[in-house]
Amino acid sequence: MPLEPSLLRALVRRALREDVGPGDVTTESLVPPQAMGRAVMVVKAPGVIAGLEVAAATFRELDDRTVFTVRQGDGTEVAPGTRVAEVHGPVRALLTGERVALNFVQRLSGIATQTRAYVRAVAGTSARIVDTRKTTPGLRMLEKYAVRVGGGFNHRFGLYDAVLIKDNHLVAAGGITAAIQRARAAIPHTMKVEVEAETLEQVEEAVVAGADIILLDNMAPALLRQAVARIGGRALTEASGGITLENVAEIAATGVDLISVGALTHSVKALDVSLELEQC
Repeated sequence: MPLEPSLLRALVRRALREDVGPGDVTTESLVPPQAMGRAVMVVKAPGVIAGLEVAAATFRELDDRTVFTVRQGDGTEVAPGTRVAEVHGPVRALLTGERVALNFVQRLSGIATQTRAYVRAVAGTSARIVDTRKTTPGLRMLEKYAVRVGGGFNHRFGLYDAVLIKDNHLVAAGGITAAIQRARAAIPHTMKVEVEAETLEQVEEAVVAGADIILLDNMAPALLRQAVARIGGRALTEASGGITLENVAEIAATGVDLISVGALTHSVKALDVSLELEQC
């Protein structure tokens, strides 16, 4: 699950520019430029680690003499006290890059941890947990990467790679059939068309009109079961809206193919991780 190098570097540079600006006045005042040292990255709470590659890129951007060694790779479930990585190099780079590197790792690990919990909750069913576009602006690539690390799957990356006809589109286009027909006429034959449905009547219309995927929006489990039965495998089914860890297993048991969860990325708790300078 590689991260695209040029985009990763751009994100790291922007984060460092925001935090460091023209210079780290504290570190530059206290630490001589020739000082070398070692720091360890330690997890303080149980979770799934993610984002170590981003942390490595952060330190490397500050000084290419830094050496980042992963001890517990992305996707590993870790206990409090686990040393997940070590970084050797100029102490100035270690201290200056500490907060940016940790911000990335804590945020992405929180997403991976949350995703793993949802994936476990639907184990034994055929449903896949997928993310949404409810991501932090500018960090979508990283946050969707963290979802994959946690065992989830990615929905579309943006407005450009799939058609998703939602309620406001239906108003603008004049209904489900008209919207699907217009979309088919405008896009390549390789692109999928998904349409949102809130009632069984809309579900039937979407199937007849040839939707590839039907988003079953805010349907109760009983209604989801009826919708899945009515679709009968003629299109992929996606449950969305109001999904929580408490109800996701019940949703999965209805037979839907996909369950999209905005909470994987829009309201996640960061994993507690610290960087401790051990040798200087």
